[in-house]
Amino acid sequence: MEHNSKATAATIGSLMALSAGAIWSFGAVTARLADGSDAFQYLIWRSVGIIVVVESMALIQRRPHRVVEAFTSGRRMIAANLMLLLASIGFVYAVKTTTAANAAFLGSTTPLFGVVVARLFLDERLNRRTGFAIGLAFAGLAIMVAGDLEVGDLMGDVAALAAAVGFACYTAIVRSAPGRDWAPVLPGYAVIMIGICGAVTLANGRPLAPPALDVTLALVHGGLFIVGGTLLYNSASRSVPAAAMTVFAQTEMVLVPIWAFLVLAERPATSTLIGGSLILVAVVGKALLDAREQRVVTGLPPVAPAA
Repeated sequence: MEHNSKATAATIGSLMALSAGAIWSFGAVTARLADGSDAFQYLIWRSVGIIVVVESMALIQRRPHRVVEAFTSGRRMIAANLMLLLASIGFVYAVKTTTAANAAFLGSTTPLFGVVVARLFLDERLNRRTGFAIGLAFAGLAIMVAGDLEVGDLMGDVAALAAAVGFACYTAIVRSAPGRDWAPVLPGYAVIMIGICGAVTLANGRPLAPPALDVTLALVHGGLFIVGGTLLYNSASRSVPAAAMTVFAQTEMVLVPIWAFLVLAERPATSTLIGGSLILVAVVGKALLDAREQRVVTGLPPVAPAA
């Protein structure tokens, strides 16, 4: 009975991680439609949307302010804030300073870093199925960018790798205490993001408030897509190993070109379709195989939250 319960939890967790990536992918559409603002202006209002929604949820649930919890709940929570901040800013900087292909390819190395981080800090074993899924996903990503890979700015490449490391570390931190409520991380990193992006925007001589449409799109992106996807991703960490979670979240990379085609009329290249298909086979196939064999891969027991 307990075995079936764990298997069911693993299946639900896998679907949550897959859904998180899918929800995050919608943000690419809102960001592209907001063409009257730069990345830093957009990130300011995306962060505002995150804070408003999370704090509203806390008010309805009669819970303490999440922003306060984000900075008063111990070192591990603060580390999670910083890692998610690194992932967000790193990828934005990469997109601005290197080619999109470089940023996507280097940023999508998250599963590889996820395996390394999970092995080093969580002692999670990498089974053959997860290893095969990661390999197949990387093959798909390589095909997607092979026809468009160009030499970009070195700092941009480093930033993209930093983003991958940041998200992998964030996943490992969340996975280290799966029973903990990690929702405060969202407004926590959003507050820091507003401060950094606001300073950059003012330094560049641009207004903090872009056109109203761009503000609306950014608020929807943050309040709906970021909050919804991240809450699902955090919930998945209770039953899915960190390495597998980072693979599942790559559905975001697959779906972005699809939404771009359907909403923005951008026709994806043949290599994108082939590579995206391989990634879908990897992430969905692993989820189905996990459900079929009714087993869960776990690491060490959760570590107690830091004081």
